[in-house]
Amino acid sequence: MSASTSLRRGLFALGVALPLTAGLALAQGTPPAAPAAGAAQGGKVVARVNGTDITEADLAIAASDPALQLPSLPEEQKRELLTSYLIDLKLGAKAAETAKVGDNPDFARKLAYNRDKTLLDEYLDQEARKAVTPEAARKLYDETAKNMTPEQEVHARHILVDNEEEAKKIAARVKGGEDFAKVANEVSKDPGSKSDGGDLGFFTKDRMVEPFAEAAFKLEPGQISDPVKTQFGWHVIKVEEKRAKPIPSFEEMKEQVNAYLERKAQQDLIVGLRKNAKIERLDDKGNLVEQKKP
Repeated sequence: MSASTSLRRGLFALGVALPLTAGLALAQGTPPAAPAAGAAQGGKVVARVNGTDITEADLAIAASDPALQLPSLPEEQKRELLTSYLIDLKLGAKAAETAKVGDNPDFARKLAYNRDKTLLDEYLDQEARKAVTPEAARKLYDETAKNMTPEQEVHARHILVDNEEEAKKIAARVKGGEDFAKVANEVSKDPGSKSDGGDLGFFTKDRMVEPFAEAAFKLEPGQISDPVKTQFGWHVIKVEEKRAKPIPSFEEMKEQVNAYLERKAQQDLIVGLRKNAKIERLDDKGNLVEQKKP
């Protein structure tokens, strides 16, 4: 497990996983989107449909709609597509209104659902923004980092061949004094490291298959292994260095720390609302089957 993975797990361990329901799925989504460009000029009219204005603020709302994300397009093209969409939306909504679509009881239920969902989305975003402060982020990072034990990692080279007999001959050559990197360049079957003299860089134990990792971590710097078999073939390993892997800095982990603070605030909000609510569940005949009181 890498140090950054350990830190991320440590962050989540600080708050015991809370029982989330389907209604809390919103709280586990992506962090709140930043206002789209031009939102500050919300009143500026960008188009007009039968006398009804479409403004920069309308564009900003459309741009934040998950169903309208256009990440690969240039900004001007996005703007044009969103403006066209809003024109069609105004025309279609007016036509639907004339056709009395809104008089349907199902429409009223959908409208109520979407109002509730939008209210909750805004409330969750508001609580997330309040929770993410420089002070809170730094405190969480410091509390998590101080309880971490740095992982050990090694810097190693290897030579990969197809069979044990060939691996034994190579081990004898490099243990006899031949340059390990030069021999790796000549005979190794690993295309990813051959041109670098078999150099694998630094790695933690969990990043390599078990027989290879076990052998590498038993060696001291400068030592060369006997042949080691894995699913990839036969390896001869040389350890160059050993060290304690540095714990990721606050700046490296800031994005994950902030995301944790957001989710934690949102979860706490929903759990608190449920705790203080009277909730009843009914069966298909309308009989009470479950009740929870504050």
